[in-house]
Amino acid sequence: MIYTTHSPFMIDPIRFERVRIVQDKSMDSDKPLPKDEDGTKVITEVLEATEDSLFPLQGALGYDICQTLFVGPNNLIVEGVSDLLILQTISALLDSVGREKLSEKWTIAPVGGFDKVPTFVALLGAQKGLKISTLIDLQKKDQQSIENLYKKKLLKKGNVLTFSDFTGTSEADIEDMFDIDFYLNLVNAEYHTELKSPIKQKMLLSKSPRIIPNLEDFFHANPTKTGAQFNHYRPARYFAENTAKLAQTIPSTTMDRFEAAFKALNALL
Repeated sequence: MIYTTHSPFMIDPIRFERVRIVQDKSMDSDKPLPKDEDGTKVITEVLEATEDSLFPLQGALGYDICQTLFVGPNNLIVEGVSDLLILQTISALLDSVGREKLSEKWTIAPVGGFDKVPTFVALLGAQKGLKISTLIDLQKKDQQSIENLYKKKLLKKGNVLTFSDFTGTSEADIEDMFDIDFYLNLVNAEYHTELKSPIKQKMLLSKSPRIIPNLEDFFHANPTKTGAQFNHYRPARYFAENTAKLAQTIPSTTMDRFEAAFKALNALL
C-alpha cells in the first residue's frame, strides 16, 4: 500500500526507511531549473529535500522524541523546569536519609506553564494505558481551570494535586514548600553579586500569600545592580547545583512537606 500525506501523524517514526519525499523544486525557484532538477521528483536522501518537504518528517520525529523523553507509563505533570529540578533534588536528599522519595516509576513532565497543563493532560489522556497526575501551583485565578481537570473527566480528582495541599495555604507554588528563610537564603546566594543587600522576610511587603510575587515586587521596587528581574529558575538551579553544602541546612518542616507530597503521589501508582 502506498499513500501520500502532509500529516506527521501518518508517518511511522520507526520506519523512516519506508518514506519517500515528493517535491517540486520549481515551485520555490524564480529561475528555470536544469532539466534533471525540474518537475516533481521522488527522493530518499533527506539532505536533498527542501524545508517544506521535510516538515512532516520533522513533526513525526519531534513527536516521537517527546514521547520517548518526557512520557512514560506514569506521568507526573509539573509546570516548569524549576519544578523538575527541585523535585529531583529533594527526592534524592530524602532517599539519602532513608525517607520516602518520589518513586522512579514517575516520569516528571514539565509542560511550560499552567496554561499548557489542560492541553497536555487532554493529549496524554487520549492514550490508553497511561497514568497521569499533576503536582502544580495553585492561584485563585486558576482554581476553576484546576477543578475542570477532574470535573470534565480529564483526570480523577485524587490525581489532581497542588502544592497548597501540602502547605496548608490558600495559594502556593513549589517555592512555598520551602521555609521562607531557607528559600530567601537560596535567592540571596544566587543573586549575591547583583543585590545591594541580602533580602530579609520583613522587606517583602506584597500581600500575596506566595513567595514568588513577593520577590517579583521586591526586585521591581529595588532594582539590582544589573537591572535583572527575579527569575525563579535561578534559585532552583542554585539549589540543585549546591545540594551537598545545603543538605544539612534544610529545615525538617520543608522535608516533611515534600515527603508528604511524594507519599501521596506514590500511593497513586
